[in-house]
Amino acid sequence: MANYLTETIRTVVRREVDDPVHAQGKLFGRPRIYNNLLSSQPLCFNLFAELSVDLDLASAVLSELSHGRIARVTAIDFEFSPGRGDLSYTGDRSAFDVYVQFDTPQGGLGFLGIEVKYHEGLDDAVAEHRTRYDEVAHQMGCFDPGSQARLKTKPLQQIWRDHLLVGAHRQVDDFEDGCFIFLYPRGNAACAAAVSQYVACLTDSNSFDAWSIEALVDVIRRHTDSPWIHAVYDRYLDFTKIA
Repeated sequence: MANYLTETIRTVVRREVDDPVHAQGKLFGRPRIYNNLLSSQPLCFNLFAELSVDLDLASAVLSELSHGRIARVTAIDFEFSPGRGDLSYTGDRSAFDVYVQFDTPQGGLGFLGIEVKYHEGLDDAVAEHRTRYDEVAHQMGCFDPGSQARLKTKPLQQIWRDHLLVGAHRQVDDFEDGCFIFLYPRGNAACAAAVSQYVACLTDSNSFDAWSIEALVDVIRRHTDSPWIHAVYDRYLDFTKIA
């Protein structure tokens, strides 16, 4: 468990990964979740586990980053899918690395589905296309019709499928608000290029946003001086060590 920066984070990891109730249906990559210091899955816990047990801090941080669309964070989960393989959603096995439920300023319910990258790119093999993707995309109404073919290819398909899961989850489960967040470090040029290409395929970006890990860490540090967030910066963002 030395991969994790605090005892609080380690406790959350034990609950999420080792507890059969919490871990049911979740796909955690073993052994890298325990022994790979720079894998994105441990990064998810190092960034969000402390927030998951301090919802006041989580609310302040995520409200600021989301420009006020969050009134109060009510829960944070990891490796979450509303229904793996369920055709009510997208019918595949997509999941959010981090999932945030919140109360909206209007008193409704909302969520963020977050995909986290660190050094990883978007070069995985393209998944088999499903007609359900086209149905959800049409219902969401935020995609440029001329970009449909492009969204079905690398490097955009993974982002698109996760964004579609947000749209399906919002519709099926009657959320007032839902947004897909793509989180990555500024220096990941492959992710930055993919985000730029993806945004060009949207006619409405209300359900999509991209955050840098640097921006997230900066906002957390404005709200707390806990050693934990300085340790996150030291491990993941202090690139002077390799300059």
